[in-house]
Amino acid sequence: MEKIDKVIKSRGIVSDTRNKHEFQAYGNRLAEELNDRKHRSLYIKLAKTEDRTLLEAAREFVLGSEKATTKGRLFMWKLSELKKQRLNKKSE
Repeated sequence: MEKIDKVIKSRGIVSDTRNKHEFQAYGNRLAEELNDRKHRSLYIKLAKTEDRTLLEAAREFVLGSEKATTKGRLFMWKLSELKKQRLNKKSE
């Protein structure tokens, strides 16, 4: 059986020094996927405070749309729409 450090090196996995917690890694990945590295701290905050199912639904919507020029803006719009839908369901 190989040691874990050898397995990591053999697969070429590089750790990111910016990520100390899981929500930071998720926020950084969102910023990369949406090509919006400028607002990385916003995505990290969203990953920490918002419901992950809402974030994933908005992410899948944006990545599925082919005509999106500003993916970050579309992501934030979809996230707000999903929040409104959730509030409407709770009030009914």
